[in-house]
Amino acid sequence: MSHIKIDNNKCKSCYLCVDVCPKKLIKKSETIGKTGEYIAQFCDKNNECIACAQCAMVCPDIAITEVIKS
Repeated sequence: MSHIKIDNNKCKSCYLCVDVCPKKLIKKSETIGKTGEYIAQFCDKNNECIACAQCAMVCPDIAITEVIKS
């Protein structure tokens, strides 16, 4: 079971991760970040994350960490 962690203090609400996730598991949250915009949120209730790391690679603020569990 893989997942990601988004650092709310680093997220600048660019939403590049939202656009790049092949499973559409990242969305705009209801939490406002330090830029005054809604930050990104990882939503994977059915363990669909495939650990592709595209979100982490595209994040310009290094706010996303991939966590792989076997």
